[in-house]
Amino acid sequence: MGKGGALSDGVIKKIILSYTYVAIWIFLSFTVIVYNKYILDKKMYNWPFPITLTMIHMAFCSSLAVLLIKVFKVVDPVSMSRDTYLRSVVPIGALYSLSLWLSNSAYIYLSVSFIQMLKALMPVAVYSIGVLLKKESFRSETMTNMLSISFGVAIAAYGEAKFDTWGVMLQLGAVAFEATRLVLIQILLTSKGINLNPITSLYYVAPCCLGFLFFPWIFVELPILRETSSFHFDFVVFGTNSVCAFALNLAVFLLVGKTSALTMNVAGVVKDWLLIAFSWSVIKDTVTPINLFGYGVAFLGVAYYNHCKLQALKAKDAQKKVQQSDEEAAGKLLEVREGEAGKRDEAED
Repeated sequence: MGKGGALSDGVIKKIILSYTYVAIWIFLSFTVIVYNKYILDKKMYNWPFPITLTMIHMAFCSSLAVLLIKVFKVVDPVSMSRDTYLRSVVPIGALYSLSLWLSNSAYIYLSVSFIQMLKALMPVAVYSIGVLLKKESFRSETMTNMLSISFGVAIAAYGEAKFDTWGVMLQLGAVAFEATRLVLIQILLTSKGINLNPITSLYYVAPCCLGFLFFPWIFVELPILRETSSFHFDFVVFGTNSVCAFALNLAVFLLVGKTSALTMNVAGVVKDWLLIAFSWSVIKDTVTPINLFGYGVAFLGVAYYNHCKLQALKAKDAQKKVQQSDEEAAGKLLEVREGEAGKRDEAED
């Protein structure tokens, strides 16, 4: 095979690896969502304690992260001052704990399919909070797109057969906290040049989440667990569930690190459709035509948003390449001029 053939093989290998990362992330995200629904739903495993479940995840992830960094030294810990931890990691940890608590709580009241439809509002929340915090610039075209996504989700909500106001409020709250967390990561960590992989992020963030969840857990769920004598730890169920949650964090790093955050957004849309189909066919949740139409409208809005993001990234890359070529040309011109000046000096001597 010639050089062109080898290049083609390399491109094919890269494409196959990218699809493999996407498939792994979709599978693990799908598994964690369905598993959490199974545990929390009163009609299934019937263990409706979302704070406790989230704390189990955080305790497991914290312990495993400490072992991997301190004992096995799989990755090096990121050097971080106490001031940076308090100003950056603690607010992010607080938002993350609230997001996980509310999103897990929503599974008690809403179907898996409807929750995925409500999650389509994530780009709307991220963009809106980004504009408020001056991380994103306001554009009427983008805002129109955000309104179309919101309109689609509103139609889906109108067509929901088992609409629960409290469940919707919980999920919308989870979306708002998660969106704020994502924007703050950009502002507080990325701007300071701190990049955390999943293991180091869990090493710093998970214990913080555990601490924030401990106080509501004492007042909200611990008294009920004592009264019902439900404080029983099923090692098989909660152990495998926690392993899946930890593996999902690693898969996120694998997907974003080897591809891009945009790829993850696109893969998330595919995952949502798969979950809706699974919810309807296996769990037997009711999915109405109005549900599908509304989510279809929101899906088109999200797809267009991802398309615009992709075009913006391509334009940015093209601008960087032009700038680099201009700098190289300027450098070569400077070298030529210096060479010519040197020759003139030699001639004068």
